Amino acid sequence: MRIIAGKYRGRKLKSPPSLQTRPTSDRLRETLFNILAPRIEGARFLDLCAGSGAVGIEALSREAAHVTFVDRSRKMCALIETNLEALKVAQSEIEIVTAKATEFLRRQAKKKQPSDIIFFDPPYAMDYEAILDYVGELGGRLLSEDGLVIVEHYKKKELKEEFSTLRRYRALKQGDSALSFYKAT
Repeated sequence: MRIIAGKYRGRKLKSPPSLQTRPTSDRLRETLFNILAPRIEGARFLDLCAGSGAVGIEALSREAAHVTFVDRSRKMCALIETNLEALKVAQSEIEIVTAKATEFLRRQAKKKQPSDIIFFDPPYAMDYEAILDYVGELGGRLLSEDGLVIVEHYKKKELKEEFSTLRRYRALKQGDSALSFYKAT
């Protein structure tokens, strides 16, 4: 895995040794960030179910102001930390949290520090709907006014068009993966 563009362009990232973690491919990350390009600079980015952290690190490379990495695995959080240390990323730009997605979102909603972009890439077997309903219900406490939620999922898994206040406005498929883009209404 490598960083596609930005200040860390071309730098290699360590990837998880286990096949249980499915990192977002370089090609899909490039497509994602081509779409996000006008929104990423200065954004608060949440990499939910972060795995290796490649998506959040790509956001930092492209000038996101702050990235929060959340993964339930301590091993994955340690891998993210190793990748960030190798890049010498400032601690003020990041937060690494070991927690389940639902637990983190509950705590985050109380802080009222909304993200501009939430990237959600859970294991394909996970219940996406519970998390998306929760984000939609909590709206402005988790997502800024013009915020986006992007979900990476298996291309054959159809996600609903709406989750509470979230509405899908774009979907694209690439290889075995798909990205669904949601905005709050």
